[in-house]
Amino acid sequence: MSTDLLARPGAEAGERQFVTLTLAGQMCGVPVLAVRDVLGEQTIARIPLAPPEVAGSLNLRGRIVTAIDLRRRLRLPPAPPGTRRMSVVTEQGGELYALLVDQVAEVISLPGAAFEPTPPTLPAAWADYSRGIYRLEKTLLVVLDVERLLAVAQVA
Repeated sequence: MSTDLLARPGAEAGERQFVTLTLAGQMCGVPVLAVRDVLGEQTIARIPLAPPEVAGSLNLRGRIVTAIDLRRRLRLPPAPPGTRRMSVVTEQGGELYALLVDQVAEVISLPGAAFEPTPPTLPAAWADYSRGIYRLEKTLLVVLDVERLLAVAQVA
């Protein structure tokens, strides 16, 4: 599913909705229309010879879902031992993918006019997978580019 019109500079200035999540303390957003499901801790089966970003696969109501570890994908340190991680399930090309994140918070609506391009000061690992940002009252919301995040799964 393409999210180009949901979070792109110059797109219509209406309200945009994002599922907010955190990764290594950074608040991120994924367009609501790109999210199929949000799951708590799941049993993940390792896939032999898969790239390190592919954590494995899980079963979601009888469908096999490829789990992508966003900490590895963004070159972040591993989650502390014992951390319960959540999954944001998205679909691309008819396949389901679970994006493993530290925490899923809430759905927020933000004005399209407040959306900004990715700043040059954003670390490269984040900038590679960012569509842009929103400056919130106390933090920066990095809007993730789901298609780019999943590119590793399609190559694998």
